[in-house]
Amino acid sequence: MNAWVLLALAIVLEVLGTVLLKLSSGFEKWHWGGLSILCYACCFWVFAPALKVIPVGVAYALWAGIGILAVTVIGWSAFDERLEAVQLAFIGLIVIGAVGLRLTTTAGPV
Repeated sequence: MNAWVLLALAIVLEVLGTVLLKLSSGFEKWHWGGLSILCYACCFWVFAPALKVIPVGVAYALWAGIGILAVTVIGWSAFDERLEAVQLAFIGLIVIGAVGLRLTTTAGPV
């Protein structure tokens, strides 16, 4: 499978794991916490082969940057969490960096 597809899947699983962690309410709701751990485990399972092809710094920056943006949007829409304009601007800088890294990195399939 293509390394970029694996990275995308890892990002989706990491975001889902983070949302489930929020739903667990500090592991008071253990079923959400357990599902969160499962998502994180699967995330690393698909992230590792992507690192054979994509440079680790680029892969991690994309994983973190896109994850930050996705969780911010989910926090805003699903949990009514609000950020200040300056916080959103800094998240925007992270996204610009992640997009720039993706546009300047070539990697073949795993």
